[in-house]
Amino acid sequence: MKTGDTSQQLPRHIGIIMDGNRRWARAHRLPVLAGHKKVADEILEPLIEHAADRGISYLTFWAWSTENWGRDKREVEGVMRLFRHIIRDRWDRLHKKGVRIRTIGDISGFSRDIQKALADVVVETEHNTRITAVFALNYGGRDELVRAMKRLTVSILDSVDSLSAAKQQCSRVTTQEYGKFLDTAGIPDPDFIIRTGGEQRLSGFLLWQCQYSEFYFPEWYMPEFTPQRLDEALTVYTLRKRRFGT
Repeated sequence: MKTGDTSQQLPRHIGIIMDGNRRWARAHRLPVLAGHKKVADEILEPLIEHAADRGISYLTFWAWSTENWGRDKREVEGVMRLFRHIIRDRWDRLHKKGVRIRTIGDISGFSRDIQKALADVVVETEHNTRITAVFALNYGGRDELVRAMKRLTVSILDSVDSLSAAKQQCSRVTTQEYGKFLDTAGIPDPDFIIRTGGEQRLSGFLLWQCQYSEFYFPEWYMPEFTPQRLDEALTVYTLRKRRFGT
């Protein structure tokens, strides 16, 4: 590796907590949905493309949490319209650019047309290899852990014919085995998590997966997340020394 070349130090997987859309809109005296729309139309695609060009393999965007349903009804309805627009128009552009799209979270909480559109785009893009963009939708960290436990329990009960055998199976469950039942099965843990908007908490984002993640909490909002700012964040990351408990 050449002196000054940090390519081998870059994260394989970056998780992004997309915070500050509403605050950005208020600061610019715009309707609340303007921040969400700017991110959908102007921010995500350039970020994904730039990350791919930098050699990042996975980007996970927390787009809708299990708690977001409690927001104002008009905002929720507006965001659902945006989701339909993103899936139909923006994700089709990403597909043509070789981006693989995956989702995590309980998408059964969405309307049937959105569920179908999400399932279709995942299938359509599954063989793309440029970068994987993961969208966390109706996602909560605790909710994911509970759903994983339920899937693991059903798997064990389906594989044995007695309660004693089930108990034996449960006693042999490892962290690696449990990880196969998470939404992120097959996706590497995030090396780097960025939360825009200045708040310094995870709010339940990838609770299991973030054990050794590095964190970055910039003050700027998600609608201000340019490729240049991604480069700045990556520079910060390359200065970190990851120890993984050693």
